[in-house]
Amino acid sequence: MAGEAPIFLVDPNSNPVAVKILGRASFQNVLPLKDFLKESCTSGKRCFVFDFSECAGMDSTVLGVLAGCALELRRLEPKGSLVLSRLSERNRDLVRNLGLHRIATLDEGGDSLSADGASQSLSGPQLDELANARLCLEAHENLVEADSGNQAKFQDVIDYLKGRVDDA
Repeated sequence: MAGEAPIFLVDPNSNPVAVKILGRASFQNVLPLKDFLKESCTSGKRCFVFDFSECAGMDSTVLGVLAGCALELRRLEPKGSLVLSRLSERNRDLVRNLGLHRIATLDEGGDSLSADGASQSLSGPQLDELANARLCLEAHENLVEADSGNQAKFQDVIDYLKGRVDDA
């Protein structure tokens, strides 16, 4: 795959469901992961572990997709869990700055939970501009729901994206 396109490796049959991110994850390529997480939850999966050891970075949309998953898992009975493991210092700072450590578990040890057995690569279609705006809007609204302190950080982005979606 191109250097800018990450590979999301998943093991949908493991418990917890294992996801490993290779490369840089961004709004341009997170849709297959979002769809996988939604389908997994719908099929009864409740526990997920993410291995970020080879994740070069991620943007706020990716973090918003993770926040949306964590929030949904917390609403379920029995509650589910989302574990973020092997985070680089930069990625750990991003997670903490946006408050995701309050709704997901950070595996600070780094080695106990990983997605080394992940075997299936996720891929999906490129989004058109409107679908991309909807995805980004939902992700940023998830970040605000996860931590009200994100309202000030992302209000301009949310307003802009709402305008794009409403004008369509």
